[in-house]
Amino acid sequence: MADRLRVTCVQLNAGPVKADNLVRAEQLVAEAAATGADLVVLPEKWNAYGSAERMQAAAEPLDGGETVAAMADWARRHAISIVGGSITEARAGRDKSSNTSVVFDPSGEIVAVYRKIHLFDVEVGGLVYRESDAEEPGDETVVSEVEGWPVGLTVCYDLRYPELYRALAVAGAEILTVPAAFTLSTGRDHWELLLRARAVENQCFVVAANQWGRAEGGKESYGRSLIVDPWGVVLAQAPDEDCVVTAELDRARLREIRRTLPSLANRRPAAYHA
Repeated sequence: MADRLRVTCVQLNAGPVKADNLVRAEQLVAEAAATGADLVVLPEKWNAYGSAERMQAAAEPLDGGETVAAMADWARRHAISIVGGSITEARAGRDKSSNTSVVFDPSGEIVAVYRKIHLFDVEVGGLVYRESDAEEPGDETVVSEVEGWPVGLTVCYDLRYPELYRALAVAGAEILTVPAAFTLSTGRDHWELLLRARAVENQCFVVAANQWGRAEGGKESYGRSLIVDPWGVVLAQAPDEDCVVTAELDRARLREIRRTLPSLANRRPAAYHA
């Protein structure tokens, strides 16, 4: 079990053409691996982003899908773990797709699958988003493991639901991953605030890989991918460009925070009635 873990966020401005995004992501993952990363986290829907029609056209199954095969190959080739951001997953026998995050171990094997629970049905920045028109929500929380570190999986809009993050922390998570395409209009005010809050209240490291820049249909993502420690300190932040940002996580830091300020241990859930 590693007491230190080197983690990297991949940030990119994904377009609607899957082949182009796969090439760009492969280059960024290789760059991340060259920094000595143990764990690489990709953004939400990084393999195809744009109109709802484009993303649905790019949907693929986990078994035999080209994006899943590519990520498995990258993990194997670089001997790293990958939280594969999320992709639009086509599921046999279902009318709607899922927004799905897949975790790979260094041998390229899938070790966890999480389907986004909270769908983004909102009106922000003059645009209407209706993920539920084409996607169905997941219904299971997932804690995976990377080199002995329990990792709680979430996606983008999940960030606004603290009860999900508390459930993951209570289930043992020490790292919370947040692949996202967080909008520019909300990201300016809420992205860092919410990420640091989830880190502090759950005494976990938070690794948030975001898309950045303008996409098809006028969508614009905020970027500024972040890695935050359990005290809420920002360890790394991305500039406004395709890039990778890396930080080293120290389990001793997490344990000391939980020992000296035992807010998780002092919970009284029986009094909350929720």
